[in-house]
Amino acid sequence: MSLILNPDIAVPRMDPADVRRHLLAGDEIALLDVREEHPHAQAHPLWAAQLSVNRIELEAPWRLPRRAVPIVVFDHGEGLAVTAARRLQALGHTAVHLLADAAQAGREDAALDGLQAWSDAGGELFRDVNVPSKAFGELVEHVVATPSLPAESVQALLQEGADVVVLDARRYDEFHTMSIPGGISVPGGELALRARQLAPDPATAIIVNCAGRTRSLIGSQSLINAGLPNPVAALRNGTIGWTLAGQTLDHGATRRAPDGAVPEAQHQAARARALALAEAAGAQRLDAAGLARWEAEAGIRTLYRWDVRGADEYAAGHRPGFGHAPGGQLVQETDVHAPVRGARIVLADGGPARDGVRAPMTAHWLAQMGWTVGWIDAEADADAPLETGAWRPPAAVRPLTPGVSAITVVELAQTLASDRPPRVLDLTTSARHVHGHVPGAAWLLRSDLAQVSRRCPPADRIVLTCGSSALAWFAAADLARLTDVPVQVLEGGNAAWAAAGHALEAGAQRLLSPRIDRYQRPYEGTDAPREAMQAYLDWEFGLVAQLGRDGTHGFRVLDPTTLG
Repeated sequence: MSLILNPDIAVPRMDPADVRRHLLAGDEIALLDVREEHPHAQAHPLWAAQLSVNRIELEAPWRLPRRAVPIVVFDHGEGLAVTAARRLQALGHTAVHLLADAAQAGREDAALDGLQAWSDAGGELFRDVNVPSKAFGELVEHVVATPSLPAESVQALLQEGADVVVLDARRYDEFHTMSIPGGISVPGGELALRARQLAPDPATAIIVNCAGRTRSLIGSQSLINAGLPNPVAALRNGTIGWTLAGQTLDHGATRRAPDGAVPEAQHQAARARALALAEAAGAQRLDAAGLARWEAEAGIRTLYRWDVRGADEYAAGHRPGFGHAPGGQLVQETDVHAPVRGARIVLADGGPARDGVRAPMTAHWLAQMGWTVGWIDAEADADAPLETGAWRPPAAVRPLTPGVSAITVVELAQTLASDRPPRVLDLTTSARHVHGHVPGAAWLLRSDLAQVSRRCPPADRIVLTCGSSALAWFAAADLARLTDVPVQVLEGGNAAWAAAGHALEAGAQRLLSPRIDRYQRPYEGTDAPREAMQAYLDWEFGLVAQLGRDGTHGFRVLDPTTLG
């Protein structure tokens, strides 16, 4: 496949007012910030999904599955938006636009500043990542007064041996890094299914925590909505609040909720309530015919299909065509898993014999966030064919690149040991590069290839690599147009190099680009400054007011008391 960026095809513009009209009308639209994650996190519109210009060929096929969907791309004057638009057009997207307002009418496309256009038009700008989900979590607490306890009170309960369990709603790897002493890992999408098993006595108090606020609040409210008789509260401000209170976190904890089926009575109670919640929130229960209709209409209405169970369950057997997005993370990262606002989302959880709780529970949250969402019912799941294995997101087909060849791990090892070694450029994430890379490799962003190729000393050949070689092939096509030096791609990338038993070099000694591909969350890891943690909480506290000023969110919070 040859991906041709045709500069003669015009890229139309869309002004902020038209984008806003699409959002308010519920029309499909993908507003894409094509900068890297760190600059994206500094300022962007509420519904802007971050999709780096450097990764479009890898992510657009699964994040933008309908090629006729209206797409609006922007940057902050870096000149990335035009390249992103061309790459999307080359992939077959037919309705790509550049964000621009009337004040920028006379500018060349490369000089447009879409973020500034949005701001100049009075558009609200938001900080951080996964903002729609975080703002929704704050709105839920604001509307239904989700109960919470400060870190000092929770620690006192634990120290006095009170009848209380702490359930950590984050991913297991986050829990393993740092956790509340005695806490149990129960990722958010699992809570409604497994909490009754972990706290069978209705007198047992349940505390739900995450690193900050969103997953604590949504997790706690999930249990309240699910009708648990136990006292339930969020740990106020999560592990950030725990740390700011001067209390000690655990590191390396391995406590997890049991896998597999829960006791039948608990399962049936959880399932009945989840179904009632999903229907009350406006989610749609899809039988086989309903699912077939949605899938048949995927050419005229974007359809995302997600299996919301754990990774092991998904790998053991899942519906063909369904990707993997655990329910708690799907609610937390809607901008990642469904960047087309106005799209449909259909959820699966493996059928009644194995579950029937997690899909409707997840659907009840997504429906409140304004999505058209359905879950597959028992009848539709009964005889569904299954595939096995981990999810592999579809990517664009490797480009045909004349003059670019592959180099094997064996060949690269030999030539690196010669007296004329090639220049090795690594395009994986900066974090993975620093953790371990081919010895001597330098790291850079794909968008910096042009300037790096101009300033680097001469070399007999250049070898590009990344985690798997997928991104390197697309970057090689870029580089081949910029230099007469032979360009090669390491077959299998860094993973193949390590799998062959070759040593990896660690460190940040050869960084040719700034490390802006990843935004350092103030709630991640164990070394965030206290000032950054407090500033993050202060920002979250202000999200409800920002939603009011923005006016495009479309959220509706369900009152669980109406269900009895």
